[in-house]
Amino acid sequence: MLAKKLKYAGILLLAAPLIAATALFYLLYASIAIEDGEVVLSGLKSPVSVHADSLGIPSINAASRNDAYQVLGFLHARDRLFQMELMRRKSAGRLAEIFGSKAVDMDKSQRDYQFEQTAGTIVSALPASQKQVLDAYVSGVNAFIQQTKILPPEFIALDYHPEPWRAEDSILVALGMFQTLNGQEQDERMVTVMEKALPEQLVKFLTPDTDIYATVLLGGSNSHRPAQPIPVSAFASLDAQPVQLAKGSIDVDSSIAGSNNWVVAGKKTLDGRAIVANDMHLSLNAPNIWYRAELRYAGQYLNGVTLPGLPLQIIGGNNDVAWGFTNVTADLLDLITLDINPANSGEYLTPQGWRGFTKKSALIKVKDKADIPIELRSTIWGPVSSKPLLGHSVAIKWTALESSAVDLGLLDMDKATSVTEAMTVINQAGGPPQNVVFADRAGHIGWTYMGRFPKRKGFDGMASRSWADASAAWDGFIPAEQLPRLFDPPEGFIVTANNRTLGRDYPFVIAHNWALGYRAHRITELLKESDGINEQAMLAMQLDTRSEFYEFYRQLALQELTAVKRNDGKLTQSEQTLRAWDGYLQTDSKGAALLTAFRTKLAEGLFVKVVARCRQFDPNFSYAWREMETPLRQLLTQRPRGVIPAQYDEDWREFILAALNSAATELQSEYPGIEPEQLNWGTVNRIAQQHPFSKSLPVLEKFLDIADFESPGCSSVCVRVMSKGHGASERLVLAPAHPENGILEMPGGQSGHPFSRHYRDQQKFWQEGKTAPFMPGKILHALHFNPA
Repeated sequence: MLAKKLKYAGILLLAAPLIAATALFYLLYASIAIEDGEVVLSGLKSPVSVHADSLGIPSINAASRNDAYQVLGFLHARDRLFQMELMRRKSAGRLAEIFGSKAVDMDKSQRDYQFEQTAGTIVSALPASQKQVLDAYVSGVNAFIQQTKILPPEFIALDYHPEPWRAEDSILVALGMFQTLNGQEQDERMVTVMEKALPEQLVKFLTPDTDIYATVLLGGSNSHRPAQPIPVSAFASLDAQPVQLAKGSIDVDSSIAGSNNWVVAGKKTLDGRAIVANDMHLSLNAPNIWYRAELRYAGQYLNGVTLPGLPLQIIGGNNDVAWGFTNVTADLLDLITLDINPANSGEYLTPQGWRGFTKKSALIKVKDKADIPIELRSTIWGPVSSKPLLGHSVAIKWTALESSAVDLGLLDMDKATSVTEAMTVINQAGGPPQNVVFADRAGHIGWTYMGRFPKRKGFDGMASRSWADASAAWDGFIPAEQLPRLFDPPEGFIVTANNRTLGRDYPFVIAHNWALGYRAHRITELLKESDGINEQAMLAMQLDTRSEFYEFYRQLALQELTAVKRNDGKLTQSEQTLRAWDGYLQTDSKGAALLTAFRTKLAEGLFVKVVARCRQFDPNFSYAWREMETPLRQLLTQRPRGVIPAQYDEDWREFILAALNSAATELQSEYPGIEPEQLNWGTVNRIAQQHPFSKSLPVLEKFLDIADFESPGCSSVCVRVMSKGHGASERLVLAPAHPENGILEMPGGQSGHPFSRHYRDQQKFWQEGKTAPFMPGKILHALHFNPA
């Protein structure tokens, strides 16, 4: 009897892993989204049908806008619920609730902005028509959460059920995107430290707002911070002793969340159609941030990409107009130096006298740990940062925290029938400020800004100032009618790429730290030499990897290598490598890796004394000016005394060749077994798209991540932006008169479920730059939504 029991126990013991694996397999596959059938939605006014093609791209057909967006909310939750969950939690500073202690520091930092309070204020201020759409969308999200029997696998793994979705959560998603695009404090912190540590002329020299590739659309050719003469004595005054700096102390790429967009008028195209091209550059993850959708309702039509969590089409087109975005890189945030009452640390000085901080107690909830109490402080200008600046408390004044800065104004793009009508909609819409280009069915093109831009008085916003005496302040926002506009320019095209688009004659200062102008310059160059353009030609431009930018560094090195008489095998090898470069950043381009590393070494050597001086005031200082190329080339061309490190004894040739040798040595160390002249760019430029879980559970990488791959492209100095974890998050090419010829590529797929066939099925088009149709394909699935 005992033997028999032991036998059964043994069988059960052996079967237990199989049973567990079977149960897990069932849960994983049972949680994959349904694409066919019927769904009952409470609040729906009329039936809605959703047809999907082989890629799972939904076409929503509804009688009203509210119904269409309610169903979109359901589909977003069905396919991307965990992505939405992470976005709302990250913005609110609530990640530790599900991830535990490792997320506490991030939550603490995020709570500084008090986004939860801002989201509530914004929802209350929304116009009634926008609030109705938002409420319908929220209802759709919650319908999926309530109706689904098995949640996506991430919720199962973390063992929790998502809270109901709120209107405020959608605004948190919008604020999170705002923060990604335009919410960085680093620029102002950097310049404030530089002003404290360095002579004024040196600060001006290091922070220009222009470069040799500048492509300006309006306001004249002059800029607010043009290139300055090299302040030789200021450089010479810095400590000349050798200093070892941590990696990243000088950020030569200073990559940003940016984009390319351009539009061509009928005079430049094959048959008179106007065409928009747009590729938005963001972090590359699995799943991709965007979600494709086509919507038809009440005589309106929209098609393009949406952001899960929001009831908006971000870019794409309607029946008459196409549009695309690039980040303006505007200066929208000021850190206000607070004057604290020496007799009462709970008070700060305002133009009306001493005033007490507004204080609020809050808790950071931590999974499996005790709650962490924190205190949030606010001023009349905005919340107080938990990170002092040069020993002073600072308040955060940021457009994102204003009640009118974010709204759902993009909804009204469904009714725009011309470029001029679309411009009016965009000028009035809130959100992260964008360059927006347009094309309409009649062949017209245009460009303008979206978003709110502060009008400053008494200062330019470059560095932190006290506002206590009212000499520095914001005076509202630039009126919509005064935002820049361009309509049907004689060139027949408009280009933006996060570069400086405005000259000094435009009456307002929009930004200081613009992106380098090379991408806009190269696109302009391609368009000038092209006629008879069609959609395929526009896609080819998006995939262009020519980088004239690096030719300066190639010639610099070859000039010194030719002049030197030295029997040095490594330098000879470097010379052969540089001569082999084809001028492109293709996967098989040789020499590109050495050029990029060489430029980095030169910048580190030339700016090391600057960083060392600034780190005496801020140990975390880094120099990350996006127009760094202007002072860098001035120094390398003019070669003044007192700039290069002391060990080179003012011998610039020795310094340049040492930088080249150091770059080659570093590459050989990083890629052992590959000779520098055989090192392909693709070996260096590998793209990884990680799922949030795989970073902490590498054993799941194979299932969760999209396999990394060698890619053509660059971080910022060619049109095809693709660099490690950053790159084109979509590629759109669209003529509103001919959507059947449109192109829309994006990484990954529609689904956020790693085991769905739609998790990776759009990857190949995007990865290889192959044409993916803008219009959805043949209907394969039908999902019908009925009112309760």
